[in-house]
Amino acid sequence: MAILEAKDLSKTYKQGALEVKALTDLTLAVEAGEFIAIMGASGSGKSTLLNILGGLDAAGSGKLAIDGQDLGKRRDSELTKLRRQRIGFIFQSFNLIPVLTALENVALPLLIDGVKAGEANARAAEMLAVVGIKDRAAHFPDALSGGEQQRTAVARALVTEPAIILADEPTGNLDSVNSEEVMSLLKRAVVERGRTIVMVTHDPKDAAYSDRIVFLKDGRVVDEVAGVGTDVSAIMKRLAR
Repeated sequence: MAILEAKDLSKTYKQGALEVKALTDLTLAVEAGEFIAIMGASGSGKSTLLNILGGLDAAGSGKLAIDGQDLGKRRDSELTKLRRQRIGFIFQSFNLIPVLTALENVALPLLIDGVKAGEANARAAEMLAVVGIKDRAAHFPDALSGGEQQRTAVARALVTEPAIILADEPTGNLDSVNSEEVMSLLKRAVVERGRTIVMVTHDPKDAAYSDRIVFLKDGRVVDEVAGVGTDVSAIMKRLAR
């Protein structure tokens, strides 16, 4: 059974008198422990799909299920708890809280979930060590480099041990060296920790870390290809279609 399954998702936004179809009857199944990359041109529906998969936005129609459970039948409070405990989010802009240290940013999801401060801080420190920046735990975001901020964001996404990680352009604000380091961390989360990752990216090099690359066009899945070992030039050719 797929850990994450979307069936016939459709989403329309209104822009004044215009209606823009972001997704149209989109179907996607993701297996547990799979690393999926979502690619497509700007406006193809990538971020809209990720937001719906994470419960941050609602589809106009269709079905979304995690572990076979229909999310459309969950109350808002249940969806909030599900997002907090089962899903980790990584954003291009890091979304760290500027008045909290790296350690405090990572510990925050645990504190919100009722974990005592001592345990939350210990688990946060352990996760910062996993991503290689334990020595930066006491620094605020503005004292961290871009790569260190994204490592902190990865640690925050992993600290609750979520089954699913949703990443939206996780290397979009990073240089090539830091991009490779962050992608290696995400790959390790799949291989060593059994996490499931759905990642939106425009970068073929990032997509090549995935198990499967899914291409969107006009809000629909139009193609897919194996990720790991795929020639980057082949991905670019598919995007140009």
